[in-house]
Amino acid sequence: MAIKSALLVDDSKVARFSLNKLLRNQGLHVDMASSAEEALDMLDGSQHPDVIFMDHLMPGMNGVEATKAIKTSPRTADIPIIMCTSQKSSEFIQKARHFGVYSILNKPTQPNDLEQVLEQLTVDLEKEIAPAPANLVEDTPASSTEERTAPSMDELLSSLFDQQRAHIDHAIEESSVNVARQTGELLDALEQRTRQLQNDLISDVKNELSETPGFTSEHMAELKDHITSVQTIDTEFWQTLQSEAVQQAHEIARETAEEIAQRTIDLYVTQQRSAAAKFYTIGLAISLGIFSVGVAWLTGLFG
Repeated sequence: MAIKSALLVDDSKVARFSLNKLLRNQGLHVDMASSAEEALDMLDGSQHPDVIFMDHLMPGMNGVEATKAIKTSPRTADIPIIMCTSQKSSEFIQKARHFGVYSILNKPTQPNDLEQVLEQLTVDLEKEIAPAPANLVEDTPASSTEERTAPSMDELLSSLFDQQRAHIDHAIEESSVNVARQTGELLDALEQRTRQLQNDLISDVKNELSETPGFTSEHMAELKDHITSVQTIDTEFWQTLQSEAVQQAHEIARETAEEIAQRTIDLYVTQQRSAAAKFYTIGLAISLGIFSVGVAWLTGLFG
């Protein structure tokens, strides 16, 4: 069973604020009561929290008496009660458990202690280990008187210290919030001032431009001379560029013509040499043929 809701009972506003913050950090929905009587009224209505955090010393009905009343009611007996107190004696802890208190949290409550108690309670509820009911025994007048006895000086001093510490924690948190808020306001004011300065600067520049006279005839004459000079320089540049381009084209054409002529001459010489060699071979073959015929004829004649 997951613990989702809690009822916080404490007469100290500062203590309620401190513990409420810790419980919300644990993801719990928290309802608060400033007295035991108010808590019982809430429980008699539609309230049925998963756990109750009960202060020990409160005006009127104290935490132990409220625990008895809750544990003796069939409707609320199954709600685990965790008592918050500065009383740390083993005798008190045993007595509190005797009346059905599930666990004890020392005041001021530390986050680690609260987390451990909630984890153990979650485990017990998952294992269906029900919180111990109140041990309904008749209290003697002495015990009743003991419960209503005024708290000791140590308890009062401890309670006062807890409240002052919680108050200081609350003041520190409020100071942090105020500092963050003031810082945001300062940044907003700085941004607005920067925008105003920008608008003022732009307005001044516009005013100066509007007060400055336009181009005079002298300015126009200087501008025309400048444009004419630029055009003259541009024309001379293009003429020089065209002349160089034509000259380079002539050089390329001449070199190309010379190269083609040289290749033509080389080809002609090669062809002439090939033709001369062919004629020489034919002549040689004819001479050899005639010589062979002559030799043959002479051989036959004198044979």
